[in-house]
Amino acid sequence: MISFDDRHGPADAAPAAAYPDLTVPDWYRDAKLGVFVHWGLYSVPAWADVLDRGDVTAQNAYARHQYAEWYANTVRIEGSPTRERHERIHGVGHSYEDFADDWHPSASAVPQIVDLARRAGARYVVPTTKHHDGFCLWDSVTTPFTAARRGPGRDLIAEFASSVREAGLRLGLYYSGAHDWHASEFPPLTSNDELFALRRNDREFAAFAAAQLRELIERFSPDLLWNDIDWPDAGKHDGPDSLQELFREHLAATPDGLVNDRWGVPVHGVLTREYQDIAEVQEEPFESTRGLGLSFGFNADESSEHALDGTALIRLLADVVSKNGNLLINVGPRADGGIPELQARALEELGEWLGQHGEAIYGTRPWFHEAVRVPPAGVRFTLGADADGRAVLHALLLDPAAGPVTLEEGVSIAIREIAQVPGNGLVRLTPDPGEQVVSAVTLPLR
Repeated sequence: MISFDDRHGPADAAPAAAYPDLTVPDWYRDAKLGVFVHWGLYSVPAWADVLDRGDVTAQNAYARHQYAEWYANTVRIEGSPTRERHERIHGVGHSYEDFADDWHPSASAVPQIVDLARRAGARYVVPTTKHHDGFCLWDSVTTPFTAARRGPGRDLIAEFASSVREAGLRLGLYYSGAHDWHASEFPPLTSNDELFALRRNDREFAAFAAAQLRELIERFSPDLLWNDIDWPDAGKHDGPDSLQELFREHLAATPDGLVNDRWGVPVHGVLTREYQDIAEVQEEPFESTRGLGLSFGFNADESSEHALDGTALIRLLADVVSKNGNLLINVGPRADGGIPELQARALEELGEWLGQHGEAIYGTRPWFHEAVRVPPAGVRFTLGADADGRAVLHALLLDPAAGPVTLEEGVSIAIREIAQVPGNGLVRLTPDPGEQVVSAVTLPLR
């Protein structure tokens, strides 16, 4: 997968010094868990080609795209499975944008999505406001191609903002800055090179994107601006619609707000890593994001073989947090807004585990020591506090059913340097009896 933090340009764009301080705030580092929500027109056809991935190559990966939210691009690729299925099921004359009148979410959809995120233990929620298809989920004055003026007949982002804050959670907003296929005339993307080449960088489109982002800032004061892929190059220079000015407006509206790293400029907030396994404890805070299955948008063909179950999700959270990350786990609601049982069950199991072991996750920090830079097999560490406020080292045993874990000499020495551990020699960690998922062993610090 692509890492975006090293994508800068053009060469004459505003330098890093032109931007405000984008330090990642403590509330975000304490939160550890967010829920991404990919919900839009693509939720109506709800399909991507995932049943047999054995013959997917670099050459046909875009025609066989695993992300259902990319339907608007994939359906335009001649000979793609999506194109063939679309014409067979929806008809040759049915365009992707016709789904705007076919989408009718239930009245209770948004509060139910947010309530599931709360029960899962999430501390922030990030709905998509506009994906690459250009369909806006808020009532924008910049385009009639919106949920308020088409099928849903509602401002869905206003509903999210209200529900998220009523639940006591932080609000992030996803926005597709580089691509708006509704406002562009490029052919479909067929490679990673085209992902960055076939995008509008003109002044008019930069002003259009700035106006939409400004609407989101002014109306909803998001805690997190989560941009995707890049930003129009014309918006990276000085001026009233410049990206650096938009960042200042965001931080003025939300002083402890933050941004991510997908803007294509020489500064960033939190790093993002999509469907990537991070091997080592990272010096800089990052956010690991992925769907519960192979896609972010709902794909009706996904089944348990494609998806994380509750146990795998809990272990993923423990791994990411121990390495200085947050987990932004995605739900892809059906068109009506219901969460598929496969996704809901995994999130509910995560919430139950966090209800018992949240002290080892929330508000913790990674343990920076060379002996555990690459964590030992089956064990992850976080530094935090116990229920009485005492500083502790949490050892998270990822497979408690395997029994006690004896740590190698270097790790044992490092633990004994900072923590109160009985006995001498190699440290032996014993999981709680009956724990089947992830067991937390808490060691007081010296």
